Amino acid sequence: MRILFSFAGGSGHLIPLVPIAHAAEAAGHQVAFACTPGTAGRVEAAGFTAVVAETPPAEAPPQVAPQAPPQVAPAPSPERSPLRPIDHAQIDREIREIFAGRAARRNAARMLDICPGWQPDLVVCDEADFGCMVAAERLGLPYASVLVLAAGSLIRPDLVTEPLDELRAAYDLPPDPGLGMLSRYLVLSPAPRSYRDPAFPLPATAHSIRPVTPHPPVAPAIAPWAGRSDGRPGVYLTLGTEFNMESGDLFPRLIAGLGELDINLLVTVGQQIDPAEFGRQPAHVRIERYVPQALVLPGCDLVLSHAGSGSVLGALEHGLPMVLAPMGADQPANAGRCAALGVARVLDAYAVTPAAAAEAVTGVLTDDGYRRAAGRLRDEIAALPGPEHAIPLLEWLAAQRRPVLAD
Repeated sequence: MRILFSFAGGSGHLIPLVPIAHAAEAAGHQVAFACTPGTAGRVEAAGFTAVVAETPPAEAPPQVAPQAPPQVAPAPSPERSPLRPIDHAQIDREIREIFAGRAARRNAARMLDICPGWQPDLVVCDEADFGCMVAAERLGLPYASVLVLAAGSLIRPDLVTEPLDELRAAYDLPPDPGLGMLSRYLVLSPAPRSYRDPAFPLPATAHSIRPVTPHPPVAPAIAPWAGRSDGRPGVYLTLGTEFNMESGDLFPRLIAGLGELDINLLVTVGQQIDPAEFGRQPAHVRIERYVPQALVLPGCDLVLSHAGSGSVLGALEHGLPMVLAPMGADQPANAGRCAALGVARVLDAYAVTPAAAAEAVTGVLTDDGYRRAAGRLRDEIAALPGPEHAIPLLEWLAAQRRPVLAD
C-alpha cells in the first residue's frame, strides 16, 4: 500500500504523524510526505521521503478570487518578537484565514499536483490540513486525519465552514455545512479520551491510539541530564519550537524564578536562541538549545511549558504534573483542559513574575494531587493501543473506501 502523508503547519502538525508513518513502514507499506520546499528538510530529518510539487502550486483555481500570498507556520525568524497578551480573536482569525483559507488553497493545489504522479492508495493528514482533504475528495481517494489539537475546541464550524465551502466550490465539490469531510472516513486520535473537551466530542469514526514521544533517528551528542538523580526534583522548561521566538522576556523571567529553587532545572530554548545570552547560571540550572523530550521526560518531576499539544501529551505520557504559560494557538485550550483535569496550574505568560513562577512550581511539586491526577492520565494513555493499531484501520479503509466506525 502506498500512503501519502501531509501536514498543514509546523512541527506540532508533523510530529503526531511520525509514529503512524513509522508503523506503516514497519508493516511493509511505502510511505512519503507531501511537502513544501520549506518543510522537506524536517521530513527528511525524521527519516522519510519528502515529495515536493514539481511546480509551485497555484494558490487557488482560476474561479476563486485572488487572495494574499499563501503562508502558514513559517520557519521562525532569527528576530525575536515581543510577547503579547493572548488574543483569542486573533487565534480564531488564524484558523479561518490561514488554515481554512490560504494554507487550504495552497495545500489542495499541491496535493493535486503530487498525487497523480505518486499515486497513493490513501492519504493521511493532520486535522488542520483542510486542503489535503479537499484534494483527496476531488481525486476520489480515501483519507484519514490525525488529531493534533488535542483539546478539540479550536476548529469550529463558525470559523471554517464558509472558507472551506468556497474552496470546495472551486473544485466542483458540493457544500459541506456539517463539516462531514473532517471525519468522513477515519480519525486517529493520539490522546486519552478524557483529555478531549466534552463540548467537542470525538466523531463516530475516531479511534484512539497512544501518543508517543518520538526518539530522534540519531541520538544527539549531548551530555545526559542529571534530572532527579541527586534527590532534588527535576524540572524541565520549554516554550516549544515555534513560540519560543515569540516569547519576549518570558524565558529570563522563568529562569530567574526557578533558578532560586532547590531543583535541577533543564531549559531548552530552541535552535535560534543562544543559551549564552542568559548569562552564567548556578550548577543546578542547565540551558541548551535542544534536547529530545524522549531523553528528558523520564528524569522529570514537573514540566513547565507553553501548553502546546505535544508538550502536554508528552508530560502526561510520563505522568508528570505541569505549570503552563500559554501564549497562543491551541495553548489556552490545552491549559484550560489541564487545569480542569487537575494536572496543572496555569500562569499568565504576559504578566507572570519570577516569584510567581517559582511559587507555582513549588506549589505543584508539593501538592500530591497534581501528580495523582497526572498519573491517572498516564495510566489511561498506557492502556491505549500503540500507533501500530492504526495500520489495519488504514488497510481496511484503502480496501473498502468506507468509514471506519469505532466499536
